[in-house]
Amino acid sequence: MLDALQEGFFLFANWQNLMLLGLGVTIGTFVGAVPGMTTPMAVALTLPFTFTLHPVSGILLLLGVYKGGLYGGSITAILIKAPGTPAASCTLLDGYPLARRGEARRALDIALYSSCIADFISNLALILCAGALATLALAFGSPEVFTLILFSLTIIASVSGDQLLKGLGSAAFGLILAVVGLDLVYGTNRFVFGKVELMSGLNFIPVLIGLFALPEIIAFFGRSESARKHNPLAGVGATLSDLKKTLPTIIRGSVIGVVLGAIPGIGGAPAAFLSYSEARRTSKNAANFGKGEIEGIAAAESGNNGTAGATLIPLLALGIPGDVTTAIILGAFMIHGLRPGPLMFQDNISLIYALFIGIMMSSVFLFVVGKTFIRLISRIADIPHRVLFPVVLVLCVFGAYAVNNTIFDVTIMFVMGLLGFAMLKLQIPAAPFLIAFILGPMLEDNFRQSLLMSRGSWAIFFSSPICWLFWGLTALAVFLLVRRNVGSQN
Repeated sequence: MLDALQEGFFLFANWQNLMLLGLGVTIGTFVGAVPGMTTPMAVALTLPFTFTLHPVSGILLLLGVYKGGLYGGSITAILIKAPGTPAASCTLLDGYPLARRGEARRALDIALYSSCIADFISNLALILCAGALATLALAFGSPEVFTLILFSLTIIASVSGDQLLKGLGSAAFGLILAVVGLDLVYGTNRFVFGKVELMSGLNFIPVLIGLFALPEIIAFFGRSESARKHNPLAGVGATLSDLKKTLPTIIRGSVIGVVLGAIPGIGGAPAAFLSYSEARRTSKNAANFGKGEIEGIAAAESGNNGTAGATLIPLLALGIPGDVTTAIILGAFMIHGLRPGPLMFQDNISLIYALFIGIMMSSVFLFVVGKTFIRLISRIADIPHRVLFPVVLVLCVFGAYAVNNTIFDVTIMFVMGLLGFAMLKLQIPAAPFLIAFILGPMLEDNFRQSLLMSRGSWAIFFSSPICWLFWGLTALAVFLLVRRNVGSQN
């Protein structure tokens, strides 16, 4: 083992690997920060450049892009309320209110610290617990994932605040829009109204950009000239006491991210929302969530980035990609003549150790690149809004168009922008819509797959201890919600 570890260190320890890893993190952070440019897109575009590289160098470049992309989405979510990734849409719930209070730098720092710590914990879990977590991942079938997502949806009541009925209505509308498109089970169209473009469903990027970024732009131009005075948002960075305050939240979110990341097909968004929900339930400042609470940012980013190393667990241990991005990385392995799985740990253990060393180093690069980006990009907050918002509008249009290169997506973005503005004026919370829209398809798919597996028997949802665990947690969450509402009325 020591010989293999030493050989792995020599495989990694050269300037080219370090440079490519740092370059990958930089590219991923930049791409993640641009609305519409997704992390899988960046990894896929980088893949051809790895063909002539050594397998370790090429795979580390792709892993750097992947890890940088997970963090980068939080930057625009905090600064201009335009999430670069679906998981970053959870970060904006508290990040953007903090930025509006003049504490953008503090919010960006907390997001970075949470991302780096969670990434490091996730990497440790990959190295130390790959076998155990891979076994746990195999225990999750469609019924278990359904009950997990159902439990995650209980956060809707929490983020609705005092507007519970409006929040439930918002979530219901989000679920309706989530089922637009082709029914993959029966092949029928749902809510497409003769539009071929709707058969593939509503893409989340135009919907999220329209729902969150455009209402701010419309509201700004609708205000009087005297109300348009610029208020610098950059502020000061996070303090050591901020980090100490959020550390328990970061660790809990990291664990949630590791567990959910090890389950193929879950991804960062459910992990971010579940982590946020648990942070709100256990926090002393629960009432401040959604209004600019740094614990909310820490929970969202740690849950999201906690999946970074964990998604590689089923890939390396079982040869099963955990999400779209790791599926692309699986392709990179195969291009270099490598097949992830148990045999790879026997035949190429030194290469595995080299990748493990690089993965641990990626957390350091993420911190360095993130700090540099914060210093540069936080100056966006000093640009007068009359200049910034037109630029943001152009970026929104570009981001919506870049997804499928169609004007239809741009139209969807503007329609959702008008809807978001109406919700803003009517004081209907947008967060429940967002949660339902992102988690809804996963809830439906696993529900229907479970019924197909059981030939219509609902008993399948109570067939394993994991299902019973999440049913119990869901019942507990509903009980606490009812007790809180009854207590507030009395």
